[in-house]
Amino acid sequence: MKKDQFLTRRRVLLAGAAALGAAGTAGLFALGGADEPAPSAAPAAGAPVQPSRKPSAYRLQPLTGDEPPRALPPRTPVRSEPLLSMPARGRTMYLTFDDGPDPRYTPDILDTLREYDVRATFFVCGEMASYNRDLLARMADEGHVVGNHTWTHPLLTQLDRAEIRDEMERTSDIIEDTYGERPRWFRAPYGAWNRAAFQLGAAMGMEPLAWTVDTEDWTTPGTRAIVRAVEDGAGPGVVVLSHDAGGDRSQSVRALRSYLPQLLDSGYHLTVPSRPYA
Repeated sequence: MKKDQFLTRRRVLLAGAAALGAAGTAGLFALGGADEPAPSAAPAAGAPVQPSRKPSAYRLQPLTGDEPPRALPPRTPVRSEPLLSMPARGRTMYLTFDDGPDPRYTPDILDTLREYDVRATFFVCGEMASYNRDLLARMADEGHVVGNHTWTHPLLTQLDRAEIRDEMERTSDIIEDTYGERPRWFRAPYGAWNRAAFQLGAAMGMEPLAWTVDTEDWTTPGTRAIVRAVEDGAGPGVVVLSHDAGGDRSQSVRALRSYLPQLLDSGYHLTVPSRPYA
């Protein structure tokens, strides 16, 4: 979507809400991968966001859920597993960034994407977005896709259905209020999914998107290691997982500056997912 279209659709921002605590268990469909560090408590109003998060041990290995299926609108299918890649013509790839927006790293990532005229998908946490609405608005202005990554980045398999719904709905609300439209894509924190998450996401009109290549940048393995992971995993329809928040993401920023022009020089087209996806 062009910049002026986003600007006309953007709404007046609403105040952010406090983070949600949760307990309990849900039917499991745990998918893996230590994809992101764990969330911290919500900061005080006006305070800089400095979340301290610890990595999860979840990998893409499904477990059976125990919650019965529920009738939902047909426009978005209820899946039993997330999408790991996207259909692609030729050398098309998808860059995704989780956990933000973060004023320390997200602007640098957006600057690099703008320099090379590339669009990416940002799976934002509502809590982070509530303190950094200007960055969410910039994503809209510059044509990026914004997805739902829950409000407080909890482990969904430890929440009940009502708590999962609240995490997802609040995040979709702030995305709509700031970005201009409700998100069409959802990614479970830690890559840990359950049936309730699939069903609720579909009811909200969102497709579950995981990833093909995990850069493991949350482990701060070094800029070269991140670049190597992207280059080795490059291919048609590949979805790359990186992070723009949740810890020190300076390596992720530097890695993007290195691998992005290399991918473009190799003939890859970096874009965003489109709907519908059947």
